[in-house]
Amino acid sequence: MSEASIVRSTVRALLEPRRLIPVTIVCAPLVFAQGSYSRDPLAIPLGVTMCLFFVLIAPVSYRVLFPDGIEFSHGAVRLVLYATIGAGVVLSVGAAVPKILDMGPTFLTARSSLAVCTAMFLVGGWGLGRDIGFEETLARARARTAVLEREAGLAQLLALRSHLDPHFLFNTLNAIAEWCREDGAVAEAAVLQLSAILRTVLSGVRAASWPLEKELELVRTLFSLHLLRDPAFFNFVEPKDALPRCLVPPLLLLPLAENAVKHGPGAGHRGEIRLEISQEGETVRIVLENPGVYRGPRQGSEGLPTIEKRLALAYGGKASLQISPAPGDPERTRVHLTLPAAGPLPGVMT
Repeated sequence: MSEASIVRSTVRALLEPRRLIPVTIVCAPLVFAQGSYSRDPLAIPLGVTMCLFFVLIAPVSYRVLFPDGIEFSHGAVRLVLYATIGAGVVLSVGAAVPKILDMGPTFLTARSSLAVCTAMFLVGGWGLGRDIGFEETLARARARTAVLEREAGLAQLLALRSHLDPHFLFNTLNAIAEWCREDGAVAEAAVLQLSAILRTVLSGVRAASWPLEKELELVRTLFSLHLLRDPAFFNFVEPKDALPRCLVPPLLLLPLAENAVKHGPGAGHRGEIRLEISQEGETVRIVLENPGVYRGPRQGSEGLPTIEKRLALAYGGKASLQISPAPGDPERTRVHLTLPAAGPLPGVMT
């Protein structure tokens, strides 16, 4: 930290109420005593000036000389310099200025008082400077901790995303292996659908965001792959209105779509999977419904917690995910996703 920034940060810290009030409580009695025990009309202004000089110069000089605290490995040079500054300031304001102004004796300019003022300068500067330095060090440590936690969260999410994609791939390949024995045409179509999904997934794994339309295209392809073998497996009803033109984190809806199939038609609940997307002002709402009773979050599940973490990182807490029974139909499950229409925060990789 440069000396200029140390001076600015020290002055700002001294003006904060938690320091300004105690300093005022200490200085006020000194100024009062200076006025009570001195007859010179300039006694009070001089007392105020001495307090201002001490409070401003003492902690600043300490922090400039000892930015990392007092370390005796540097020798006594800085300590001597600090003491010299303290004595010089006290003698300049408390002895030289009264002589220049031809002032009479005052309470704070007596020799014994000047010795006490010098001690107060050194000790007060040490205490205030040390406190301000500790506070700034703590603030930097907290900021670094927040950055490290964020980086760790991003690394964890990338790992989970990398885990999700092969998981879907292996399940699909196993299904294609069965179709190859039973229905070659279906297997061929499945391979083409899978290659389309993989191209989209691979382009999104490292992307920070992409258009909502591309996310819907991925969901369509996923559902088409499930419907290859049994077109009556479920009925997918997709949005009919024009989609909001916004960006979303890639592969955000993929695990939700997989869950809709797995816990709906895949669990024996035939019916309709419905996707609704709309924009209300600055908010984009995505609603996905599937047949099957919602029985609450499954213990040990990674899918939904991962989505919630991604939303928190991508939108800074302004997005939400809710899963509940569908309103008016407890036999269906409803996923309600709310996103800012402005898109994810810039530069956030989720």
